[in-house]
Amino acid sequence: MTGVAFEEAVAGRSVERVPLSHLSIELGHLYMEEFAGGMDSLRRHFRRVAPWAQAAARTAQTKPGGNRPRISTCFLVDDYFSRFSTPREVIPKLVAAAEESGLVIDYLARESGCAVADEVPLAKLVEQALVTDPVPGSNGIRPPTTETGWLCNGQRSPNTVAIPAMADKGWLPPIQNAANRHSIFVDVELWDLENGQRRWSCPFLAAVWQLIRLGLLRHNGEVVTAPWQVEELPDDWDKLPAVVQLNPRAAAFSAYRTFSVLGSRFLQVELAVRTILNQVSIDPIVLDQVFSRMRGEGMELPKELVDRIDYVFIGE
Repeated sequence: MTGVAFEEAVAGRSVERVPLSHLSIELGHLYMEEFAGGMDSLRRHFRRVAPWAQAAARTAQTKPGGNRPRISTCFLVDDYFSRFSTPREVIPKLVAAAEESGLVIDYLARESGCAVADEVPLAKLVEQALVTDPVPGSNGIRPPTTETGWLCNGQRSPNTVAIPAMADKGWLPPIQNAANRHSIFVDVELWDLENGQRRWSCPFLAAVWQLIRLGLLRHNGEVVTAPWQVEELPDDWDKLPAVVQLNPRAAAFSAYRTFSVLGSRFLQVELAVRTILNQVSIDPIVLDQVFSRMRGEGMELPKELVDRIDYVFIGE
């Protein structure tokens, strides 16, 4: 047969583009215990966050060609591990407390929206995109991540009880892949079971959150968690979209880079987030879209995903 051309299936796929700001600044997370502290607790939070958020914005002030930088802010509310109050009560208080410190919350997101948003199982999509790096010499005794719910950055300490041939060798330490002189081994729980259903871990949902902010997730080629504007805040978190645009004049929600101002208690969580993201395979068409637009704006971005994510950790 002649005159027949073959090409990879991905070549003809239509993948939606997502608007991108230059920088997404996260102004914090809200959990039940912080909200229980009332307006004084919220005011203290934003007073501590404001100098760092303003400094991050200044780093993006100069863009190639003198163009004005596109910067958006966001805030994440935990409605996944605990439910408290209502959007109608919480959101106005957050907005008011932020404004007292000179901050504007452009977008508000629900943590449960990192698990499922608009009936799209985002956490499951990211789990399916995990590409674990097998360690040389692995014997395959440990089940895959999708069965155990655990992901690590190297080789775990062998279970000599399960491997009789190794019993005489005694204890062996875990080993980090690509360690710099000494290993920093990280083993992350991605999910556990609650009433027979998966309950995604805080680090895994935070990894999904970073991918959403970077505009790198698609479902059947379509953008996920596009921000919504709502005319009236509901009394039920489930009736609120995963991402709500609070400022109608805001720059795009997703961005080339992310910056988060977080309490120091999130340091271990974000170490786990970076461990997860180092093993996520992003759709090559989406990556090509991002880097093509970056070059069109005269910008340079690190190739490694985690190198586009920055933090400041502040005392509680």
